[in-house]
Amino acid sequence: MSSSRTRLVASAAGGIIAFALLTGAARAEEAIVTADAPAEVDEVVVQGFRQSLAAAREQKKTANITSDVIVAEDMAKFPDLNLAESLQRLPGLAINREGGEGRRVSLRGLGPDFTRVQLNGMEVLGNVDSPMDSRGQTSRDRAFDFNIFASELFNKVEVRKSFSAEQDEGGMAGTVGLYTAKPFAYDGRRAALSLQAGTNSATDDFQPRLAGMFSQNWNDTFGVLVSAAYSKRKTQEQGYNTYAPSRVVSGGTNISKLSPTDQALINAGTLVFQRGNRLSVWNSDQERLGLTAAVQWRPMENLTFTLDALHGEFTNDRSELHLATRASQASTVLGGTVRHSGITQAAPTLNAIQYDRFNSVIYADVDNTVFATETRRQNTENKFDQLVLTGEWQLTDRLKIDGHIGKETSDYDIPISDKFYTEAFGGLITDYTMGGNSARNTYKWDTTDPNNYRAHEIDFSATYQSTELENAELNGAFTFSDALTFKAGVSFRGFKNSGYQQATDDLLRTQWENGTVDDRVNNYAKVFDEHDDQSWIIVDWDKALANYGVTRTLGAPRSIYEVQEDTTAGYVQLDWNTGFLGRTLRGNVGLRAYETELTSNGVANVGPISVSNTYSGVLPAFNAVLELTPSLQIRAAAAQNINRPALASYAMNGTVSFDNATGFVTVNVGNPNLEPYTSDEFDLAAEWYFGEVGMLAAGVFHKKIDGFVVSQRVTNVPYSTTGLPDNLIAGVGGSRNVNEFTRPVNLNDAELTGLELSAQTDFFFLPGLLKNAGVVANATFIDSKTTYPNGQTGEIWGMSDLNYNVTVYYETARYGARVSANYRSDYPIDLGGFNETTYVDAAAFYQLTPAIRLTLDAVNLTDEREEQYNDPQARRLWNTTQSGRTIFVGANLQF
Repeated sequence: MSSSRTRLVASAAGGIIAFALLTGAARAEEAIVTADAPAEVDEVVVQGFRQSLAAAREQKKTANITSDVIVAEDMAKFPDLNLAESLQRLPGLAINREGGEGRRVSLRGLGPDFTRVQLNGMEVLGNVDSPMDSRGQTSRDRAFDFNIFASELFNKVEVRKSFSAEQDEGGMAGTVGLYTAKPFAYDGRRAALSLQAGTNSATDDFQPRLAGMFSQNWNDTFGVLVSAAYSKRKTQEQGYNTYAPSRVVSGGTNISKLSPTDQALINAGTLVFQRGNRLSVWNSDQERLGLTAAVQWRPMENLTFTLDALHGEFTNDRSELHLATRASQASTVLGGTVRHSGITQAAPTLNAIQYDRFNSVIYADVDNTVFATETRRQNTENKFDQLVLTGEWQLTDRLKIDGHIGKETSDYDIPISDKFYTEAFGGLITDYTMGGNSARNTYKWDTTDPNNYRAHEIDFSATYQSTELENAELNGAFTFSDALTFKAGVSFRGFKNSGYQQATDDLLRTQWENGTVDDRVNNYAKVFDEHDDQSWIIVDWDKALANYGVTRTLGAPRSIYEVQEDTTAGYVQLDWNTGFLGRTLRGNVGLRAYETELTSNGVANVGPISVSNTYSGVLPAFNAVLELTPSLQIRAAAAQNINRPALASYAMNGTVSFDNATGFVTVNVGNPNLEPYTSDEFDLAAEWYFGEVGMLAAGVFHKKIDGFVVSQRVTNVPYSTTGLPDNLIAGVGGSRNVNEFTRPVNLNDAELTGLELSAQTDFFFLPGLLKNAGVVANATFIDSKTTYPNGQTGEIWGMSDLNYNVTVYYETARYGARVSANYRSDYPIDLGGFNETTYVDAAAFYQLTPAIRLTLDAVNLTDEREEQYNDPQARRLWNTTQSGRTIFVGANLQF
């Protein structure tokens, strides 16, 4: 057993023992209090944040599956500014952030691709994007990006961690359910308005947030609810980046000033240089609009129809600005070649170096190296629409039918993604000796003088993605008795994801190299001074294009793909609530069957390709809750589940190449024949509930996962094994030998085991004002093991082995405040990983009148650094950025 697994088992044992001791002590204390308490006690008023905790606790307690819930105490009063930031407060959940704002959710150690998100009962797939390549720019996967919706549009979020047959298959990590408000939840006419204004320390801009909601309920017979949320904000991430490391020295570098030992190490390829580095700034101007509408109709007492509509828009004008050493096949710290004759380049000279025990160069003094600036502009547009009709019909006292039918679309477009590169020449001192993930560059030339720069490259590109989902579901439940209910249902889910790219690369390259076009930047250069460490020259896009008489044009569509995924499913489930050894035992057991037909169409570099695949399976599920006392219960769950691979792995838009001179054939494509991941899942937990909001819980979970997808390259295989049609290239087909064949395959297995501990209570047992305080805390420990594509074993990519959250609050009927800290330990990704982070947020309110509440919200109070590294052992700096603190003040009005 590994040491990490030993620690986890020890932690689990210790946690459960501590839980038992706390439970026993607390129950003993309850007995003492009961015996000695006076006849009258002060009333504890449950309201505000405490009211939300109490409502969420009750739903968790009565659920038959393992789950956690967040609820809004009233209209437009969700407890956080961002849904992802709310979710990170729950045990087992972690998030990533862009520009300081929560974006995507990881659950119980598995990445966002393994967490299914549903909106009003329908699966929701949002196309996601990051301005940073190392975080997955224009990625195609199944993850949902929470920043498209304002939190004010929702009144409940539920996280289902164990699987039951009545749930849609998939979402191996769990399912996050988002629910918008309904008019039957409120009596008569209700309205709410939230107004906020904020700013960020990195941008010093004015950031408005507005949300409103109106509901009219006519005696629970007919009701209408509409809501809207709008926000606008600027963000800025800035920091330091490096490129992938290299052991090769570019030719012609003068290393004569180094010691003979250092020269020998360089010539032998022993020392590892970062292949380049850059100062970076990512600016974003974001605008978000969300609209919801809900209509409920109850034509008869036992029949209810609900029509939900939601529209979301998230637009983002981004700029990406870098002062970089230009990468080549070797470390650019050691040189490189300028493209233009307008700059006279001397031989690069390495004056001094230092390196660590991993032979990583951590200090380099170099003359005559090549620099580049990148001025990038992007416009992104994300639109989401959903319409779903839900019906519930209680035909008899025993028979109930419910279901829904709906459609949603999600379009993510980047119509503008353009780059303008300049190049320069000079000396540089790069210093990584400060330790941690810190670095400093000292430039030996004037980085703000446009005369030192020449134009290098212009690239135009655009990317378009579209997702559609059609969903229908019908369920029936027959109650034989108070102790036994039989459920069955069928569903259809039709999912399609498609997209393409357009580009015009390296415009005017030949003219600049030949000197037929002036490559000096003086006419369109401007000084960029927003980075804390250095200023440099960037370009004014409009002036630059006008200077060269260039009109932005794009080439023909390429990388065209379409994935169609149709799934039919059905289930049977038995729910019970009965006695067992004098205690109450409730839960469910069932089977879910599914069949998926997948068609992947794409255009490789040589023509269109279409491949189909069908797979099916049956998934058993069991959940049980044993109520030892009205306040103490034990949960157990066991199930099998699946997770479908990322969309990019299915897409057939790769390349087939044939070298006429050598006969060398290479194939690199997606794989629509991929099978879904499968998992065996087990949960065991103990929960004790006390007071108005109090809870202690400890649980362990285990998942054994088969069929992880990795990229596999094989050599010298028959072309017929690729699954591609013959003659995409003349003469290539059948038994023809393919020298290199690369595609994603189901190859690896993985296991993870975790321990979740959570506690919440208000301090009702303390005297005076102290009873208005409270705490919510949880911690999750996870140990995992898998095999990487290089054959080595390690943790599952994207998995932190420790997450914890602590919220301390103080609340009265008139005022209240809370501070929350969220910790996520470091976690590996492909080629590297992220260091640990701790984000601190705060909120406060003052109830000016019964209808007016003044609010203060603070996000990322410590201006936490995001630190990304490459090489898991040496942990060389890859990216480090900060995004500033955000403060909002506002008012919430209830009518």
